[in-house]
Amino acid sequence: MLPRLTHATLLRYAGLFTWGMVGSGLVMNARFVMDASSSPLPLMAFVGPVGAYMAFGVAFWLSTQSLGHQRGRVWPIVLMLAMAASAIAVSALTNSALGAILMMVMAAVVPWLLPGWPGVLWLVVQHLPLTAVFVRTFEFTPLEAVLQSMLYMGMSGFVYVAGLIAKQQAEAREEQRRLNAELRATRSLLADSARVGERLRISRELHDLLGHHLTALSLNLEVAGHLTDGKAQEHVRQAHTLARLLLTDVREAVSAMRGEERIDLEAALRTLVEGVPALDVTLDIESPLPVDDAECAQVVVRCAQEIITNAIRHAQAQRLWLKLARQGRELHLAARDDGVGSDAFTPGNGLSGMRERLKTVGGRVEVSTAPGQGFSIDIHLPLEASA
Repeated sequence: MLPRLTHATLLRYAGLFTWGMVGSGLVMNARFVMDASSSPLPLMAFVGPVGAYMAFGVAFWLSTQSLGHQRGRVWPIVLMLAMAASAIAVSALTNSALGAILMMVMAAVVPWLLPGWPGVLWLVVQHLPLTAVFVRTFEFTPLEAVLQSMLYMGMSGFVYVAGLIAKQQAEAREEQRRLNAELRATRSLLADSARVGERLRISRELHDLLGHHLTALSLNLEVAGHLTDGKAQEHVRQAHTLARLLLTDVREAVSAMRGEERIDLEAALRTLVEGVPALDVTLDIESPLPVDDAECAQVVVRCAQEIITNAIRHAQAQRLWLKLARQGRELHLAARDDGVGSDAFTPGNGLSGMRERLKTVGGRVEVSTAPGQGFSIDIHLPLEASA
C-alpha cells in the first residue's frame, strides 16, 4: 500500500516531473539549433542552458524540502531569486519560452515561500524580463511581447492559486491535528480529575457516615459492657472488639483512597505532544511525579499548549524540548526551542494569558531569547497553591 502523501509532497513531485519534461524540451531545442546551423556550435552554447536548467532544479528541490516551515526570511528569497534568474536564463540562452514554463513550476511554491500580496507582486515582476526575451528572440513588437508575457503570467497565476489552496489546506489540517491533540489531553485530564473527585467523595462518605455510626456503636457497646455481666457481657465485649476492628478497617480504606488521589499529568502531556505537526517535541518528565491538585495540573497543560503553539506559529522552530520536574515545593516546567529567536521581544496575548493564569495559582514565568538562539521559558508553580 502506497504511503499517504501530503499536499507539500505532491506539489514537490509534480513540480519535479514538470521540470523533467522541460528538460526534454531543452534537448529538442538543442537538436533544432544543431540542425539549423551549418557550422559546429561552441560547447558553451549547450553548457549555459543546461547549467541554468540544473540550477533551477536544485533551487526548486531545496525550496520544497520543508514547505511551510522555512526558518528565516532571507533564505526563501534567495531561492526564489535563483529560480527566477535560472528560468530567465533558460529562455534567453535557448531563444524559447521554456523559462516561462519553469516559472509556472515556481509559481506553485511562491505562496509557501512568500505568502500574501508580496508573493503576487513577485509573480508579476518575475515575468517582466520575459518581455525583452520575446522582443529579441521572436521579433515581437513591445505590445505583443507584453501580451505574450501576460499569457504566461495568467497560467502562472492559476498555478499560484493551486499552490495557495494546497498551503491553506495543509495549514488547516495541521491546526486540526493540534486542536485534536489538545482536546485529547484535556479529556484525559478531566477524566483523571473526575476519578479523583469521585474517590474523594466516596472516602468522605465512608469517613463521615460509616465512621460516625461505627464510633457511636463502639461507645454504646462499651457502655453495655459495663451494664451486663456473665455470659451476656462476654458477647458484648466481642461485639465491641469487632466494632473497633471494623472502624479501623474503614479508616485504613479511607486513607488508602485518599492516598491514590493522584492526577496522571504525564499521560495528559504525552497525549498533547503526540499530535503536534511539523514540530519534533522531546518530553522529559520526572517519574514518579504525583500531582494532587487538579487546578495545578490544568495550568501545566495549558502552559504546555501555549508553548507548543508559539513554537510553531512565531518561533519557526523545528524542535522543542520540554522538561517537567519537582523542585522542592514547586513544579518546574522548562521549555526550549531551536527557533529564530528575537532581540526585541514583546509578549503577546498568549504569553500574557499564561502569566495571568499562573498568577492566580501563585506561579511565575521567565522568558529569555536572543537572535538565532530560540526561546527559553521557565515556569515555576507551587504545589500548595490551592491549599
